[in-house]
Amino acid sequence: MATVAGDDDLPIEVVDLLTWLRVERGRSANTLAAYRNDLRAYVAWLDERGTTIGEVTEPDLNDYVAHLRGQGRASSSVKRSLVAVRGLHRFLAEEQEGRPDPAADLEMPKVPKGLPKALSEPEVAALLDAVVGDDPIARRDRAILEVLYGTGLRISELVGLSLADLDLDAGLLRAFGKGSKERIVPVGRFATAALVAWLGPGGRPELEPERWARRGDAEAIFLNTRGGRLSRQGAWIVVRRAGEQVGLGGRLSPHVLRHSCATHMLDHGADIRSVQELLGHASISTTQVYTLVSPERLLSVYRAAHPRATTSR
Repeated sequence: MATVAGDDDLPIEVVDLLTWLRVERGRSANTLAAYRNDLRAYVAWLDERGTTIGEVTEPDLNDYVAHLRGQGRASSSVKRSLVAVRGLHRFLAEEQEGRPDPAADLEMPKVPKGLPKALSEPEVAALLDAVVGDDPIARRDRAILEVLYGTGLRISELVGLSLADLDLDAGLLRAFGKGSKERIVPVGRFATAALVAWLGPGGRPELEPERWARRGDAEAIFLNTRGGRLSRQGAWIVVRRAGEQVGLGGRLSPHVLRHSCATHMLDHGADIRSVQELLGHASISTTQVYTLVSPERLLSVYRAAHPRATTSR
């Protein structure tokens, strides 16, 4: 394989892996840079031990894990480095038949799950009030925000909605989630009102072209300004623009609205199985992350509920 510019100081095994990742796997420049940096550090550590890549054993790798942890790195940083190391040894074992893979049984560190970055209810209220006006774009954007928060849909599910998926009289919509799994989702009063305004005169009809450019655009619920189905990127821009108007800035994304929908439902007493069904999670363990609470909320609940938390005796 041809060498990659700037890799002259690396062993040929690492250069071959990087070339394979670039040419055969089409990895991005950022991914290649991360692999390069992590493997350069790994090779330097092996050099200090007087060990070559071909001589590495499983105990050596366990020592390297201890070395990374000893640097005070976060679990996520250690895991990223080990992904590159394990990928290198797996690649060499597959390329050279009969060569052992010392990293085959290497355990990856567990990275703790962070709390969902849910908005507070006042922040959501401010966001939903951010879109003003009665023109078609304002109606569309207001409907997008109300539906995302009111239903917990993924952004791909939102832009994939077609007119036949919506039953406003029943207050229901049909969403197609991961793996094209279909589920029925209730649509709340505010989201329904926003959709009625968007789909009625002065809304979506104003963006309909004289001739539809692509099959399926005519059935799309949400349209762009050219009369085509709104893309994921287009919906993302709608959310970001509204967030910037109320000072949420980089905190807001379509997925944060999904987080907020689930968190607020659980805060108000919804059972976790119902939230699982609403969000379309295949496993209850995915939904359980929303049951985690912040220290501030825990303290608030404790003070409000425990008989000896604040009252004096």
